[in-house]
Amino acid sequence: MTAQVDYLVVLFTTTSGASGELLGSDERELVQLVWQLVDIKNRKLGKVNELLIKPDLSDLTEEKEEEDVVEENVEEENGSKADCVFTATSLETALNLFHLQLTNEVNSAGAGTSVCLCTDGQLHIRQVIHPEATGKNILVPDCFYSFFDLRKEFKKHFPTSDLKAVNVHLMAESLSIPTDVPFTWDPSASLDPSVVMSADIAVQLVPVMSSIVHALLAQPFCHSFCNPERVSEKFETGTCSKMEKVCDSTVIRARGLPWQSSDQDIARFFRGLNIAKGGAALCLNAQGRRNGEALVRFVSEEHRDLALQRHKHHMGNRYIEVYKATGEDFLKIAGGTSNEVALFLSREDQIIVRMRGLPFTATHEQVLTFFSPGEGLKETCPVSGGKDGILFVRYPDGRPTGDAFVLFACEEHAHCALKKHKEILGRRYIELFKSTAAEVQQVLNRYSSAPLIPVAPAPLVSMLPTMSLLPPPGSMRDCLRMRGLPYTASIEDILTFLGEFTHDIRPHGVHMVLNQQGRPSGDCFIQMTSAERAIQASQRLHKHVMSSQHGTNSRYVEVFPCSAEEMGLVLMGGSLSHTHTHTHARTRSGTGLSPPPCKSRRLSPPSYSFTPAPPVLSAEAAAALYPPMGQVLLSPRPLPPGHAYYPASAQLYMNYTAYYPSPPGSPTTVGFFPSPSLSSPAGLVRMPGLTYSNGVKDLINAVQGYQYAPEDALMHVHGHVHAHDPAGTLITQPKEWVCI
Repeated sequence: MTAQVDYLVVLFTTTSGASGELLGSDERELVQLVWQLVDIKNRKLGKVNELLIKPDLSDLTEEKEEEDVVEENVEEENGSKADCVFTATSLETALNLFHLQLTNEVNSAGAGTSVCLCTDGQLHIRQVIHPEATGKNILVPDCFYSFFDLRKEFKKHFPTSDLKAVNVHLMAESLSIPTDVPFTWDPSASLDPSVVMSADIAVQLVPVMSSIVHALLAQPFCHSFCNPERVSEKFETGTCSKMEKVCDSTVIRARGLPWQSSDQDIARFFRGLNIAKGGAALCLNAQGRRNGEALVRFVSEEHRDLALQRHKHHMGNRYIEVYKATGEDFLKIAGGTSNEVALFLSREDQIIVRMRGLPFTATHEQVLTFFSPGEGLKETCPVSGGKDGILFVRYPDGRPTGDAFVLFACEEHAHCALKKHKEILGRRYIELFKSTAAEVQQVLNRYSSAPLIPVAPAPLVSMLPTMSLLPPPGSMRDCLRMRGLPYTASIEDILTFLGEFTHDIRPHGVHMVLNQQGRPSGDCFIQMTSAERAIQASQRLHKHVMSSQHGTNSRYVEVFPCSAEEMGLVLMGGSLSHTHTHTHARTRSGTGLSPPPCKSRRLSPPSYSFTPAPPVLSAEAAAALYPPMGQVLLSPRPLPPGHAYYPASAQLYMNYTAYYPSPPGSPTTVGFFPSPSLSSPAGLVRMPGLTYSNGVKDLINAVQGYQYAPEDALMHVHGHVHAHDPAGTLITQPKEWVCI
């Protein structure tokens, strides 16, 4: 709307709760609507109308003799200053009555047809009418989706005024508007804005607001009311690039959302405020599931500030916490760089459904068949765009993750598709969830982003020299990595699978990889006696089927040759793809490393992040203060011959939040062979995440069977750390050098 409107409807609302700048912040119900029609062309004022919303508390079983809407002459009955007073028993009735009376009054005036509301600030429309109507599933008349903010119109002629400090009294005083009725309520002088406003004050303020409109229309201002404020009727989905600049003052974080909530539910919660296109992003936890948080981006700082006033408002039976966030937080969740994802999400007005638990061999045709109607079923849920409407999620090396996103043309088709939740595709049941564009970006970023493990945590002693996490080029690939093992597989099953290559395994050379819960992860590392035998085993056994003695599952197993350094890197928290084993490129983008699921950054507020600990002492000061310890830590000495479980080039301080290596297991069906002569320097092991109940005995049991430094390689500031151990392979008296 660019031309000036014919009529302005000066509107003022009150609730049963707070007023002034806190209007609508307490979720209290609307109780009063006061309005007056202003004829802009003829400079005429209409009647002052008052509409009271009084819920009918009478017995519902009794028949009502009176209608819900009653027109009264209040001047005779209760002394109201309004010309006409109406009463309604519900918000829906009140809004429909308002629209009906306004239409009749405009038609009777006959000077034009274009009408727009005019309010004192944003709160009456954005924070009162729309949120309450949405919460009660009431359809709001079209006239409430555009309005003029009288404060902003006034500021165009008085730019020095602070918009937050502007109110009806200040505008009237600046325009020298005489008032016959003394003001009994001044928001600028109110010490408690939570005080409920009386009904008479609203009736007094509306004629003053109409006089302000007339003063702005007259000389010397000659103001034109055009370009009104708009209220978004529908949330628009869209994509966001990581290169896009997002202002920090437009983003909030909502916490406490129901797990099944979608971006449309978030837009519904913030109804009345304009959310930017694609500005609702649901957050996922480390397991890829929604964590009850969302980041919302608004079109301006003004709307963000209004959203903060909805802190602890309710979505169903849950209250939602609303906090400030940054543009960087939003881009981490909703931003993306993949052209494939951008093309997939470029189809607007589409409903996205997430599929989880797909077989790794699933194809586009199988997904299309899965959503095709079954025998005797009339409901259909065709995939929008056919194969182009399906997006498989893959690791950087191209392996499928078991997730996919599917597009549907409308809500009806998506609802029909969700009825197939937990139906079988191949041999697996498929989980289906309604998804969002931001969730698509988030899942794709998690699986295909640059590796996170090159960034090591702060060391236990900050003066230690930094070391590279990546294995050095040219390492001897004398180990095997087995991937895809049955979860019930034991060491005996692995030895049976290896067959003739069992005799080439080093003592203590079988290493099962456990997940965070201490269960088998499906990965295993085996140290072989030579690189030739490792290559032969991988070529002969790759993708052969392994059976388990403790279960009925049989799975094909992938077998790759790798080096001891690569094995140590995975066991210490990294992840290697099989493409890494066929290349010597060691650049950051070509290492074949992929971030483990729980290595992704937390999606909680930035207040949870920890800054790196500053160095306690410089290297010179530490060496002077503790000469023996400083010398030992800065120049570790080699161990006697033993198995190379943790390689010499691995980082001393690793993050153990991804995978936990099990203690090395010795083959039980073959004899013990002398350990080859391998040496590796000593090092400290940092074990973060211990429970408060862990003691020295628990730590000793955790590292039982590993080598420790001989007495000439590890010194305590008060002397030797442990007693003499001629075997040098088992920890016997380590209590003195375990630090908790």
